[in-house]
Amino acid sequence: MTAPHDKFIAAVRHLPLVAILRGLTPEEAPAVGDAIVESGFRLLEVPLNSPRPLESIALLKQRFPQALVGAGTVLTAQEVRDVHAAGGELIVAPNFNAEVVAEAKRLGLVSLPGVMTPTEAFGALAAGATGLKLFPAELASPAVVKALLAVLPKGTPLMPVGGITPDNMEAWRAAGSAGFGIGSALYKPGKTAAAVREDAERFVAAFNGAQRA
Repeated sequence: MTAPHDKFIAAVRHLPLVAILRGLTPEEAPAVGDAIVESGFRLLEVPLNSPRPLESIALLKQRFPQALVGAGTVLTAQEVRDVHAAGGELIVAPNFNAEVVAEAKRLGLVSLPGVMTPTEAFGALAAGATGLKLFPAELASPAVVKALLAVLPKGTPLMPVGGITPDNMEAWRAAGSAGFGIGSALYKPGKTAAAVREDAERFVAAFNGAQRA
């Protein structure tokens, strides 16, 4: 098993929340990264439609070697290679593209493609996906998670992304969600590192509360 996969397994056990830092700049990356990682996050995603995303990924990887850092909105195999060259170890996409998943697997990276249907989910797993991102979760429900997990291979990590808040985590967790991707509720351009830290701590507390429930 590769080091990225070891980090992913450890993160899923520790705190399976992916910080989606869409719009992050390299200048903000150290302070925002500190706020998130010190709150307990170990999964950091910089979408490729952010300003100079590969620079931010390289900075975050160097600063937080214990975390699994990578990119979101990865749409092509070349982008997978670009992320890998920058030191990224996590490949997240809004969709399932077999070439993207296969390239991530070839390079030993963790791959979380976006799926909504059983057909997409099984196709992604067959292509070598590490886990599945249920996206957009606003189009689904905890009942969808439960239904998918009933037919997917046992232990498949299914992580809803989109519209997840500290207040609605518990229902998704009860349905079997392995974790969540957290976007604009955690970070958006212009938000201070102090405000990011405050919201990160709220998400961590809510997740731990749902876990105990």
